[in-house]
Amino acid sequence: MTAMEHLPVARCPGDRPADVYARDTVPPPPQYLIETWEHQGDGDIDRQRYYSPVWHQLEVEHVWRKVWQIACREEDIPVVGDHVVYDIADDSLIVVRTAPDEIRAYFNSCLHRGATLRDKGGRVARFVCPFHGFTWSLDGEFVENPAEWDFPQIQRQEFRLPEAHVDTWGGFVFVNLSPSVPESLLDYLGVLPEEFAYRPLEDRWKSAHIRKVVPCNWKIALEAFAEAFHVIRTHPQALAFTADLSSQYDVFRHVSRMINLLGVPSPHLEAGDEALITKILRTPGDDAVKPENLTARQFAADRHRRHYAHRFDADLSAYSDTEILDAIQYHVFPNYSPWAGVGQPIQYLWRPNGSDPESCIMDVMYLSPLPVSGERPPSAAIVELGVDEPWTNAKELGKYAPVFEQDSANFPRIQKGVKAGRKGNTYSIYQESKIRHFHRTLDDYIRMGGERVADPKPAPKPAGSIRTTRSLKNRST
Repeated sequence: MTAMEHLPVARCPGDRPADVYARDTVPPPPQYLIETWEHQGDGDIDRQRYYSPVWHQLEVEHVWRKVWQIACREEDIPVVGDHVVYDIADDSLIVVRTAPDEIRAYFNSCLHRGATLRDKGGRVARFVCPFHGFTWSLDGEFVENPAEWDFPQIQRQEFRLPEAHVDTWGGFVFVNLSPSVPESLLDYLGVLPEEFAYRPLEDRWKSAHIRKVVPCNWKIALEAFAEAFHVIRTHPQALAFTADLSSQYDVFRHVSRMINLLGVPSPHLEAGDEALITKILRTPGDDAVKPENLTARQFAADRHRRHYAHRFDADLSAYSDTEILDAIQYHVFPNYSPWAGVGQPIQYLWRPNGSDPESCIMDVMYLSPLPVSGERPPSAAIVELGVDEPWTNAKELGKYAPVFEQDSANFPRIQKGVKAGRKGNTYSIYQESKIRHFHRTLDDYIRMGGERVADPKPAPKPAGSIRTTRSLKNRST
């Protein structure tokens, strides 16, 4: 489907992404010309799901213990024995590299009296309980009991560490806590591998990683980044160069997408000022004069392409204008939002903060292109910000840190406001359709007890073949 006129939905007057793409110097990949949208309903969303402990527990049982979710990057654990601790709600996993081509995820609980085996990541040769010294090998085999004579009931071969399911895609390590064999990761990801086949995420490296506990339900934080409708009040400085109301929203079954163009003025403004846009979008240290035959967007794409190529020592000559400039954001249920562009190489993750339904953990990663040499730089360490610490303290975020600070200012007032007055949130039909799609999927999981509803119809398939990391073995208990 290539024309939204065939879909029963109102759109903001003026240029759409496809119209702007037609004027770009380097055209976009074909999948960005696909527009597919499904009506997600027009009813209100019950506000209790943002603060109710009962609803939180439903999500734990039917979502977080059933879905594939990202625990880390493969490059975070490059050497045998390297591991991270991944906590989700009240569950905890040790995600460890057990061989050069194998990663496993053990439930982080001693089989003796339940103490956590690891409280943070690192590198170990064995897992030793700090309470009594019960010990397991990296392969999960029981190794040592300091008082073996007093535990005749323990059968060593059966006293293995229980495991979660593990698989990888795009350089990410996914885990699934389900006791049964879950839907395969590739099936779960839907069209995402095809959408990213032309720019594989495994061919990038983690250049920044910020983690912060924020004072709102994880869904409130997620929704704040799922539409461009909020730019007019939350990011007014961006109106001159951001086509907020003209953004495109797509639904590919269980994956959704937003394309938000830069270098184009907001429809809220009567006319765009090419000189102003050029000034705002100018790359650091660039005093070049825009040629008359180029639009501000074309000029900015060219200058940013050169700037990022130099900064990352990467060949970006084949990258389209939209990949260099625009916010192209996908979402995979429940909590992963990867951005496709190189100019905005953001990866978002949100998850509950333990058993507190009114706070969450938010991760922001930057995935940058690999250097021309192909050598992978060391993975950036996680920088943890305090609850009251501003995003602007994370210098790794660069120019986007103030933007995150603007977004975060809305979190506590939303968390407070959803408990006052009316019972439901009212969302728009088109601009907030990604949010409606998310809640529709969430409702399906809760209703089906963690089993995903079958796809009603095949999604449009863009050109390109699937490329994914498949070297790691699936392990389950």
